[in-house]
Amino acid sequence: MSGGGQDLLAVPVAVPVPSERGEGQALEAGVFLVDKPVGPTSFRLVQQVRRALGIKKVGHAGTLDPFASGLLILCAGRPATRIISQLMGGDKEYEAVLRLGIATDTQDLEGRVVAEQPVGELDPSRVAECLAGFVGEQLQQPPAYSALKHQGKPLYYYARKGIEVTKAPRRIFIHSLRLLDLGAETMTVRVHCTKGTYVRTLAADIGDALGCGAHLVALRRLRSGPFSVKDALPGDILADREQGRALLLEHWLAVEAVLHRLASSDF
Repeated sequence: MSGGGQDLLAVPVAVPVPSERGEGQALEAGVFLVDKPVGPTSFRLVQQVRRALGIKKVGHAGTLDPFASGLLILCAGRPATRIISQLMGGDKEYEAVLRLGIATDTQDLEGRVVAEQPVGELDPSRVAECLAGFVGEQLQQPPAYSALKHQGKPLYYYARKGIEVTKAPRRIFIHSLRLLDLGAETMTVRVHCTKGTYVRTLAADIGDALGCGAHLVALRRLRSGPFSVKDALPGDILADREQGRALLLEHWLAVEAVLHRLASSDF
C-alpha cells in the first residue's frame, strides 16, 4: 500500500465538536465506525481520516481487503489507538460470496487460477449439511497470501517470491455458518466466527468439501464485537476532505463509551 502526501501528516490539532457532543469540548481522540466501500485499501481510509481531522495518530481495528466492504473501525488520537487490540478481540460476522468450481492460489478473486472442476448439481440439503460440518472449534491453516508474520515479514512476501512457508494451524471457532443463496456457480453464506478466522480459507475449504473447489469473490463485514455496519458512516464520502470532516465530527464515539460497550458485550 502506497503512502500519501505530506498533507496527510499534518500536525495534530484539537478539532471543535458539535454541541451535541458537549459544549466547549474538542475532538482529540475518537472512534469511528465506517462502511468501507469496495475498491480502496483500509489504509487509504486511514489516510483520509488523518487528512480530514488533522490528527496524525490514526489506525484501524482489523483490515479489509480492497475487494471487501463493510465495517471498518477507525481510531484517531493516541487514547483511541491504544485500545485497537481490544477492539479487534471480538467475534466477527461476514456475508461472503463463493465462486464454485475454481480454486486460486490466494483463495480469492485476486489470485491465479490453479484448478477448475465442474460444479454439477448441488442439492441445498447437501450444501447445508456440508456447512454444518464447519460449525464449532477447528484448526485453520493460515493462507500463504496473508499478512501473518514469519521472521518479521508477512507471508505474502515469501509467497510472491515462490518461497513456501507453512505456519502452524490456528484454533478458531465458527459459531454459525448459514446458506443464504445457492446458484449454479456461486454460493452466498453468512458466518459468525472468532477473530483470526480467514474467510477466504473457509471458502476454499468449503469448496474442497463439496468436491468442486471454490474461492472468495465478495466479502462484507457486518459486525465486529458489539459494533454493526448498520451504525457506520458511508466511507466513500471520506474521499472529500471537507465533507469527510463534517461527517466525522457528527459520527464519533468517545473512548470511554467504546470501552463500556466492549465490557458489556457478549458478541
